[in-house]
Amino acid sequence: MYAIIECGSHQFKVQPDSVIEVNRLDLDAGSKYETDKVLLLSNGSTLKVGAPYVKGGLVQATVLEHLRDKKIIVFKQKRRKNYKRTKGHRQELTRLLIESVQGDGIALQAQSAPKAKPAGAAQEKPKAEAMPKAEAKPKAEAKPKAEAKPKAEAKPKAEAKPKAAKKAETPAE
Repeated sequence: MYAIIECGSHQFKVQPDSVIEVNRLDLDAGSKYETDKVLLLSNGSTLKVGAPYVKGGLVQATVLEHLRDKKIIVFKQKRRKNYKRTKGHRQELTRLLIESVQGDGIALQAQSAPKAKPAGAAQEKPKAEAMPKAEAKPKAEAKPKAEAKPKAEAKPKAEAKPKAAKKAETPAE
């Protein structure tokens, strides 16, 4: 129940109701996208492989949105040469919702179309029932701290000896 398609030099495994991200397509959000570049089709028991594409193979999708991938930092350096270069790159992507996969004798349809909600509508979440709290256990009593020992008395410092007087210097003749 899947197909492998080629889109912009990349290959993707798709099935109805799956969402894939491909390189930026020049389409508006909400528009339809079709490709006949189907490399392989399978419905579980039947497998068709194309050479290079399956004849009559067709994948239909809807463009959900355009987005940018996470940033990649490219850093080049040559040691001891005072050469450093830093560049960043963000790939531009298009998110596609696969609606149907068709081929000779094989047709796969999406089970149900996703319901679009208005942008300003708040999502309601069902409230979970509160679990009754377990009874709190009494805390163990804290042990008293050991009494501090008195510090030993400081010894008196020895008295400083007077510095020896400098010898009187007499000019040498």
